[in-house]
Amino acid sequence: MEYLTLNNGVKLPMVGFGTWDIRGEVGKRCILEALELGYRLIDTAQMYNNEDIVGKAVKESGFARDEIFITTKIYRPNTDYKRAKDGIERSLNKLQTDYIDLLLIHEPYDSALEMYEAFKEAYQEGKLRAIGISNFDIRKYKTFVKSCGIIPAVNQVESHVYYPQLDLKAVLESQGTLMQSWASFTEGRRNIFAEPILNEIGAKYGKTSGQIALRYLLENGIAVIPKSVHRERMEENIDVFDFELTSEDMEKIGRLNEKRSLFGWY
Repeated sequence: MEYLTLNNGVKLPMVGFGTWDIRGEVGKRCILEALELGYRLIDTAQMYNNEDIVGKAVKESGFARDEIFITTKIYRPNTDYKRAKDGIERSLNKLQTDYIDLLLIHEPYDSALEMYEAFKEAYQEGKLRAIGISNFDIRKYKTFVKSCGIIPAVNQVESHVYYPQLDLKAVLESQGTLMQSWASFTEGRRNIFAEPILNEIGAKYGKTSGQIALRYLLENGIAVIPKSVHRERMEENIDVFDFELTSEDMEKIGRLNEKRSLFGWY
């Protein structure tokens, strides 16, 4: 595993395991399998309704708590200071942990700065190792950092070969915020696995189109959290550190950029 360093010195695994829509005993087994295969970052959220199985899987995995990086996110109705403060405690309880490695505001709510006050307080108390945001575009990010006090460690956003958001990444980087991708495979909005350019480049390295799509983001300094419930795909998604794309490869993949969200977020 390779790591990126957050603006407070915390190390973030570059490839994590996403848990959107993974629930119940089957979901817990998937998380345990991901940990067995070498994943060390598990990404969840209150919205996903599965923090409990993440906590159980981490407990049952046999790994020390400090070997696993847990990210979760707080969303509505926990959008004021008091509710966000209570929400942090609920997440800690469901995850069965004394601390969360990274806590994000799930969306750019009007009251995000008020929520962030609760985040900062919990961070200073040692309940959170890092704090950040999710789905903030350039304008909303710039407004937020003017008054937030502690620069977000991460902004987790839609980012894939059809919409990498490299302009947003440059703005985040200038302020010390790392960008992390959700929907690295577009969640079915495009058949990324049949993309000719990705398959052509993959053939050179003995890699799949999905691995090339992830590698493109990683080489742009963007962390990723792909999700799969299939072991062989989980193995593929983490097996992306033994090759490098050429500048020509990167330029070809860059031509896929449609410069618009596939989800209507931005």
